[in-house]
Amino acid sequence: MSRTFLTAFATATLIGGAAMADQTGIIRTLTDIAAGSDRHDWDRVRGAFADTVTTDYTGLWGGDPVTQSADELIAGWAAFLPGFEITHHMVTNHTVTELTETTARAEADFTATHRIEDTLWVLGGRYAYQLEQSNESWRVTSMTMTPVWEHGDRTLVAQAGERAAAAN
Repeated sequence: MSRTFLTAFATATLIGGAAMADQTGIIRTLTDIAAGSDRHDWDRVRGAFADTVTTDYTGLWGGDPVTQSADELIAGWAAFLPGFEITHHMVTNHTVTELTETTARAEADFTATHRIEDTLWVLGGRYAYQLEQSNESWRVTSMTMTPVWEHGDRTLVAQAGERAAAAN
């Protein structure tokens, strides 16, 4: 084989390997948000976010997107998610749609199951994420949730908040 071919092949392999490592890191970050929330592992969740994050749940709740510190966001989740007996946020079909050395955009589908006693609220849709690389880790700076379908009792969210407040 020629030296030029070997050099080109080695370069392509290194670049492809770096891109694959970035994609793996991005998927791990997105998984940490969902799995960490279900396990109430708030340090794990916090590690997935930049210091400031914009969340957009307007497709479900109306209103406006919210930009706040990641600590405030997680404190809000920690104040009501434990009010459910169980949650299961399944995030799948991860796709990195744009990738530079320091920023990325990704999408994923989700199904989120919430249970209190025998009552369920299940929501399905997709997320769009913006991320930045910080200290060799990917952190979410923005996430937009687009609901596609839901089944069950949405009022469980308010019940979970009441249950969590009563427990504290």
